[in-house]
Amino acid sequence: MAGTRELILVARVARGYYLQDKSKSELAEELGISRFRVARLLDAARRDGVVRIEVITPGALDTELSTQLQQRFGLRYSVVLDLSDEDPIMLRTRLGDAAAELLTEIATPADVIGLAWARSLRRLGDVITKLPPCPAVQLTGALTGPDGSDVLELVRRVARAGGGPAHVFYAPLLADNADTARTLRSQADVAHAAALVSKVTIAVVGIGAWEKGQSTIFDIVDASEREDARAVGVRAEISGALINDRGEPVEHPLTQRIIGVTADQLGRIDTVLAVAYGAGKADAVRYAVEGGLINALVTHSTLARRLLDDGE
Repeated sequence: MAGTRELILVARVARGYYLQDKSKSELAEELGISRFRVARLLDAARRDGVVRIEVITPGALDTELSTQLQQRFGLRYSVVLDLSDEDPIMLRTRLGDAAAELLTEIATPADVIGLAWARSLRRLGDVITKLPPCPAVQLTGALTGPDGSDVLELVRRVARAGGGPAHVFYAPLLADNADTARTLRSQADVAHAAALVSKVTIAVVGIGAWEKGQSTIFDIVDASEREDARAVGVRAEISGALINDRGEPVEHPLTQRIIGVTADQLGRIDTVLAVAYGAGKADAVRYAVEGGLINALVTHSTLARRLLDDGE
């Protein structure tokens, strides 16, 4: 154990370094000792409990789960908030905030941002305020939410945040039939946005499990279509792109009616960021990740733990 004089010196060095932002060289000159002794005193301060360093994460960010999820699934980006499933509206709000912050951090002037429709993405357009001047491209047709939000407004707001152009079109996410969908796809604004999908470098999407209340597409089609899709292997959808339990695209009559980005197109985009909530979507998220269709995820602790537990 160090003597009194040594402890006083340790405390003085620690206070100067950690609280007064003095460099090791400044402290060495001030105390008339070598820089190397200053370094040893700082080591002693931590070893003997004079200084305790605690890593505190702001807000609800769970850095440990974020890291575990990123490493387990080889994700490019992983953000996990320490939140439960109890309040879906609050979840969407907080995850939307986190997705907006991540998009702000990763987007560059060279990127083209693609935005799909999903309930989990509504908040994104409300809070994002600063981006490089990236083009923003609508990836799917629209479904209007109860609050009046839709993908067109989302794309416009994201584009406005950076001063880049917004490429939008007026069409539903799900047409009444395949013929109507073909007609809509031939319209100039729809065709123009579709042609830009190959230039998208960052796509932001939602994920749905093929279950009631877990997928917008599932909820708006009739029971016979739901069961028929399940019979041919549909287990999840990524903003309308139907996939099986290996993350592979599934061809089904519904596919011909959906106006939006396909699973094959998602697989060619450099960064596909999914915002997902609800532990019931864990399998759907895993299918999308393992199929190589998403490589970035914003989610919450309940879903993240389910992913990690099921993956063992």
